[in-house]
Amino acid sequence: MLERLEQELMLIGRRHLLVPKDRDAGRLDRSAYILLNRIDADGPMTIRELTEAFGLDTSTINRQTAALLRCGLVERIPDYDCGPARKLRITAEGARRLAADRDCYRDRIGTVLSGWSEQDIKELTEMLTRLNRTVEEYEGRPWPRR
Repeated sequence: MLERLEQELMLIGRRHLLVPKDRDAGRLDRSAYILLNRIDADGPMTIRELTEAFGLDTSTINRQTAALLRCGLVERIPDYDCGPARKLRITAEGARRLAADRDCYRDRIGTVLSGWSEQDIKELTEMLTRLNRTVEEYEGRPWPRR
């Protein structure tokens, strides 16, 4: 059973949010989408906070956030709690593009699941939430939810 589950989880990861084959140049790449979602959920964050939140190497987060800064999707602001440290905050353009991508992904999920009952979608959502919360607890890195 775990072999089948691993296979299905791998396939979900491969399909990353049902990205269209004719990917629009204005769409965020995977790392930008995930980082912006986290900053949106938590508010402005330092590189260190992002590194801890994702369990990634600082150099990886630095590279990914540098790309967001270059594109004008985030900006640096003072971190009054940590002296010289700076936090990253989503810009108006970053918020606009994140919202557009969320709408696109939700529309595509809705299209793919259009033949499913509301109850089936609810059960899938509940099981995925349970799985994610269990993983977060295991890793000690909860994801903030609205």
